[in-house]
Amino acid sequence: MRSAAAVGGMHDTAALHSLVHQVYLFTYRFNNGRIYTYIGEVCVSVNPYTTVKLYGNEYVQQYKGREIFERPPHIFAIADASYKAMKRRGRDSCIVISGESGSGKTEASKIIMRYIAAVTNVAGQSEVERVKNVLLQSNSVLEAFGNAKTNRNDNSSRFGKYMDINFDFKGDPIGGHIENYLLEKSRVVLQQKGERNFHSFYQLLAGASDSELSKLKLKRDVSKYYFINQGGSPRVDSISDKADYRAVGSAFKVLGFTPDAIDTVWRTVAAILHLGNLQFSQDGESTSIKNKDVIKTIAELLRVPEDQLVRSLVGRVIAARGEVMEKNLTQSEAEVARDAFAKAIYERLFSTIVSHVNTAIQVRDEEQSSRYRYMTVIGVLDIYGFEVFDRNSFEQFCINYCNEKLQQLFIELVLKQEQEEYQREGIEWQKIEYFNNQIICDLVEQNHQGIISILDEACLNVGKVTDEMCLEAMENKLKSHNHFTTRKLSPSDKELKHVEEFRIKHYAGDVIYCIKGFLEKNKDTLFQDFKRLMYSSKDPMISGMWPEGALSITATTKRPLTAGTLFKNSMIALIKTLTSKEPYYVRCIKPNEQKSPVIFDAERVTHQVNYLGLVENLRVRRAGFAHRQAYDRFLRRYKMISQYTWPNFHGGSDMQGTKILLEEQGYSQDVKYGKSKVFIRSPQTLFALEEGRARLLPGIVIFLQKLWRGAICRMQYEKMKASLVILRHYRRYKMRSYILELLSAFRGVKQMRDYGKSVRWPPAPGLLSHVVDDFKKIHSRWRAHMILSKVPKEEWPQLQLKVAAGEVLAGKRSDWGVQQKWEGNYLSQHTENVAAAKFVDSVRNMRNKDGFKDVVFSSLVLKYNRNNKMCERALVITDRHLYKLHSKSFKPLRAPIEFHDVTGVTVTDGQEQLAAIHLRGGNDLLISLISSNHVNRIGELVAVLRYHYKKISSQELRVNVNKVVQTMLGNKTKMITVETNDIASFAAFKKGKKGGDLIYCWPSSFNKDLPPPNRKLASVNGNERHSNGGGHKAAPPIPPPHFNGPGSGNGSSLHRNGH
Repeated sequence: MRSAAAVGGMHDTAALHSLVHQVYLFTYRFNNGRIYTYIGEVCVSVNPYTTVKLYGNEYVQQYKGREIFERPPHIFAIADASYKAMKRRGRDSCIVISGESGSGKTEASKIIMRYIAAVTNVAGQSEVERVKNVLLQSNSVLEAFGNAKTNRNDNSSRFGKYMDINFDFKGDPIGGHIENYLLEKSRVVLQQKGERNFHSFYQLLAGASDSELSKLKLKRDVSKYYFINQGGSPRVDSISDKADYRAVGSAFKVLGFTPDAIDTVWRTVAAILHLGNLQFSQDGESTSIKNKDVIKTIAELLRVPEDQLVRSLVGRVIAARGEVMEKNLTQSEAEVARDAFAKAIYERLFSTIVSHVNTAIQVRDEEQSSRYRYMTVIGVLDIYGFEVFDRNSFEQFCINYCNEKLQQLFIELVLKQEQEEYQREGIEWQKIEYFNNQIICDLVEQNHQGIISILDEACLNVGKVTDEMCLEAMENKLKSHNHFTTRKLSPSDKELKHVEEFRIKHYAGDVIYCIKGFLEKNKDTLFQDFKRLMYSSKDPMISGMWPEGALSITATTKRPLTAGTLFKNSMIALIKTLTSKEPYYVRCIKPNEQKSPVIFDAERVTHQVNYLGLVENLRVRRAGFAHRQAYDRFLRRYKMISQYTWPNFHGGSDMQGTKILLEEQGYSQDVKYGKSKVFIRSPQTLFALEEGRARLLPGIVIFLQKLWRGAICRMQYEKMKASLVILRHYRRYKMRSYILELLSAFRGVKQMRDYGKSVRWPPAPGLLSHVVDDFKKIHSRWRAHMILSKVPKEEWPQLQLKVAAGEVLAGKRSDWGVQQKWEGNYLSQHTENVAAAKFVDSVRNMRNKDGFKDVVFSSLVLKYNRNNKMCERALVITDRHLYKLHSKSFKPLRAPIEFHDVTGVTVTDGQEQLAAIHLRGGNDLLISLISSNHVNRIGELVAVLRYHYKKISSQELRVNVNKVVQTMLGNKTKMITVETNDIASFAAFKKGKKGGDLIYCWPSSFNKDLPPPNRKLASVNGNERHSNGGGHKAAPPIPPPHFNGPGSGNGSSLHRNGH
């Protein structure tokens, strides 16, 4: 015998060698938290009686699009298989959920609905999302009004439900329809001990607010209402009536119920509660109502006249041969009429709610029929399970008949599908004997001989026909039937009561039914008075529930079909619907009667396994083939096992590839080859194939990962290359576009006076910002070229110096010699210096000694020294030094001044020739230039100093233009002001009024008539950051001690005419 782990680890009972292992497999898996098991493609679900974490999104993703056998057993796999059959093959399918009461059928249907909602509407369409939400929300409403607590199940469905979900060609839900079967309306007025009425009554009392209850004339105490206190179990631990009331209210809104409709629903429920408290009293032949206040409340809630309601409850109107008469009811008849009225009201209310739900989920835009031409359907059947109570009545009889029909369908379809598939594929098939419960179905539904026909005949008979007389008729007609017996037919059977009970041997076991109430429930009699009364209601929703109330009292109507016949017809229609679809099965099993999550009653489970047909199903699967699969899918799944089929088979058809693979692995004796599928007989072969595949998959996955990573890198590389190409072309495009803009903007600038300097540049794209700077430089160089092209090349050095001077003096100083020719070395000219030859000789000696190259500026100056003395000197500036020479001998008076010792220059803003050359050490060179004809050479001096200072130090020389010149002489600050003198014939220095001040006397005769300074030109050409704007300012800053001396440039002269 196999070990527990070996048996319990299997997912499919078809893999077991012996049938005795089947229940053991369920036991082992249940104890290990595995509530799902397969028999072929049938999912067996064991109710865990506790919350299990098996339905989250991670589980949805595991089963989405997978084959049933690829993952451990799960109800999601069945839902996905049904969805795939519908979506891929365009076939209508259905999921049949069966099992006895309390086995988890309702919960299974909700899980299937949640799965379908999770895997659809990938595109997020609002209408599809609405339909999904309505389908899900409908469950809470239908459970509230159609489910109740029984001794076997806290949330037992007391009606049958078949839901069709319509899908469009994309596989998204677009609508649906719900059919309900045989609501157990007798529960409204009667419950067994330990049971409850429908949930809706308790939800109303627990969840409604005090004001709402007051409006409905209700108290929160359940014990005050007879229709809901008979079971003695008003509270259920697993149910929160208060929370469920809120959920139902929310669901009503989602389903499109108006506030008035919701109010009508709860008013109707309240009216039924009050009906249960009505009491009658008998006074002779007349019957009256004791509690008048209750009848008034009921009339108000139902919006009907109070007097008509009273007449309908205590009497009835009879029409015969055109005559109308009234008949009083006895007290017992009135109580029966009251109960029938309450049951009818609730049944009509439930049907109306279902109708509203169907309206909310019906397929919209039906006029666009072409849009839904390929509409497919998934049906979900959640119907009451097989029931055996201590007292079984007409409702249990109908429910068990329904289960007989479904069981017959299950067996027939399983065998039919197997046989048809084997025949279609050319596979031999050995017929399997199984229990055919058609004989039981015939016992119930056969015309003229079945139990329902016998009941109908009894209901049609004129005169007093009792339940006992009906049972006697059954005994007479069914005495030879092996599955029917009574105490009269089996006198030795002490378990049956005389003239009261009968037994039917169902496929699920023997059930004893009590005949009392069968006829009344089959007739389902409701006096026409109640129908007319409810039709007269001022509430349009209530009135609409009773359309037959519009008929006249004297109108003749056909006798309505009995409840049994109606149910039989609905079952036949249901079976026909299910037969037209591809079925999938979920068989639910109840592990124990205590609703415990830890108890597994093997005997109880064995009984369910037998009567659910699981044994026959297992035998069918084992007698045939455990697994079958199309050749292409089989080869695609297992091709890695064989060297001849991996990675792809090119030696023929998929069938040939499958044969080669199985022959190589040694499994050819255990398989059969059909026309389009391979059939594997034993599960062990399938397991071996799966193990071989699982062993090779990790290596294949790694190989695929390697290839895919390489592919990703190559794709990324190609994308990067493409991006660069696109970017390059885009830049070229933007460049061309921008250049075209520039051409348009600068068209004709050659003829403009400023050569396009005033033209506004078009805004440049961000990626061309650095190029625009180059364009501007190019334009500036071109503009400079155009300007310079009008100037002879030999004058360019002079022009360069004038530009350097103009940057700091233009617009700030009235005259800086820009209009005259700058010669530079004036002392070498005889017109300026009669001793020019001596000067040239002295310069030659200095050049040989100090190594400079050229003299760039020379002039006689009037120097004022730190000793407050004036003397005439010669100022010589070379490409490397500044010299002070004797004005006669032209001998250097001190060591040459290095350019790096110069810190700045200050000049006045007038025509004066005053200049202060600021030096390190606090002893500046304060001079006044002397020239023939009083030519202004201050601009040339500043230009030469700026040009060579920048050339040597790579820095800008500070130039100040002020009315008052501030300088340092002997480390003392001197302030020099200019004084124009009409008498003086030469410039000179004199002491000022203050001890530290000097006055520079400037002959007015030296001034020339000049135009006023151009401030605009100064702002354009000048460099204002070098100007301190005039006024009394501090001395120019001294360069830092780490200042580097002049470089060793070539020092080429700017003036070729001076030596």
